Amino acid sequence: YGTSGYLEVKPINKRASGQAFEVILKPQSPVSDVAHNLPTPPKRDISLEEIKKKLEAADERRRYQEAQVLRALAEKREHERDVLLKAMEENSNFSKMAEEKLQMKMGQIKENREALMAAMIERLQEKGRRGDQRESTKGEGEG
Repeated sequence: YGTSGYLEVKPINKRASGQAFEVILKPQSPVSDVAHNLPTPPKRDISLEEIKKKLEAADERRRYQEAQVLRALAEKREHERDVLLKAMEENSNFSKMAEEKLQMKMGQIKENREALMAAMIERLQEKGRRGDQRESTKGEGEG
């Protein structure tokens, strides 16, 4: 099947359940040994002052992140408050408009009823006058 760097793959007898392989690792050559064993840079000792600086920087980052989270929460609360106030205002406006419409409708109904009553009274008075005229005419004719 092939070779690759440090290993060689040879197929073995194929079986009914699949294939089997034999993996052979090649010995390292002197050139590859040098490539993998590069000297690491010497570790320098970290002073107590450097450790304190790193801790302070980490603490500063933590405080900054906390401030960002608190600021985001405050903005979210402010937005929620604004939305709630707007909803309350719209509800109040809707209630006022509904009440005004109802008052107008009630006023129109009252005016219509008063006009109807006035018309009925007028008709009754007219009938009464006609009746009085008839009676007076009857009375004159008899006498």
